[in-house]
Amino acid sequence: MFWDIDPVLFELGPLSIKWYGLLFATAFLLGTAIMTRIYRTEGKPEEDIGTLTMYMMVATVVGARLGHCLFYDPGYYLSHPLEILQVWKGGLASHGGAIGITIGILLYSRKRVNQPFLWLLDRIVIPASIGGSLIRFGNFFNSEIVGNPSNLPWAVTFARLDLVPRHPAQLYEATAYVIIFIVLGWVYKKNNFKPPPGKLTGLYLVLVFSVRILVELVKTQQEAFNVPFGLSVGQLLSIPAVIIGLVLLTKSNSYKWSV
Repeated sequence: MFWDIDPVLFELGPLSIKWYGLLFATAFLLGTAIMTRIYRTEGKPEEDIGTLTMYMMVATVVGARLGHCLFYDPGYYLSHPLEILQVWKGGLASHGGAIGITIGILLYSRKRVNQPFLWLLDRIVIPASIGGSLIRFGNFFNSEIVGNPSNLPWAVTFARLDLVPRHPAQLYEATAYVIIFIVLGWVYKKNNFKPPPGKLTGLYLVLVFSVRILVELVKTQQEAFNVPFGLSVGQLLSIPAVIIGLVLLTKSNSYKWSV
């Protein structure tokens, strides 16, 4: 495939609407719709969805931006701290976003006894999966986070980067996250919409970050420094997430599994 799509969808005077921004916004709109249905199904107050969405939006952007700056090029950004605020220049890290979402949920749930932290986390991971897929499609439109050179039949030439056929690493992740979304939704339904605490979160962490570890094998290096053991920053950050996921799944085994 020869990919030469303009990342800007359209312009309105000085305002540019990019594919990435559209897909990012769609991720939150779709997530809000999914969480509204979950709240309705489980008898939770639907009027809380607006507040929850705001928590998630702020937590995602702040966490993802700080993650990019501190995980991938800390030397530069600590020397130029004001550039950390310049989100419009690009640079969001999914691991930072995951940490930000976790903190956001913790802060949100502290004020709502009927929506405990782990209960909420088990539900948020469902829309988070499809949201992650949409964001990776956004990376594809931006011709960023590309893979290593490849001669496979499905290799993509990102013309705005160079003329080298590459692994479409963004599409690998995007496709995997759609499948994970389907799996999580199926498990949620098979457990009569009341999965054992930690089950969905554990599945999410194991599946998503295992995919990330594998896809990193064909990604171009993003970090501005060498990482120990020949790993990438993405792999190094994904290993603890997989371990935490396995612990949560093990603990959820104290409940009866219906799948």
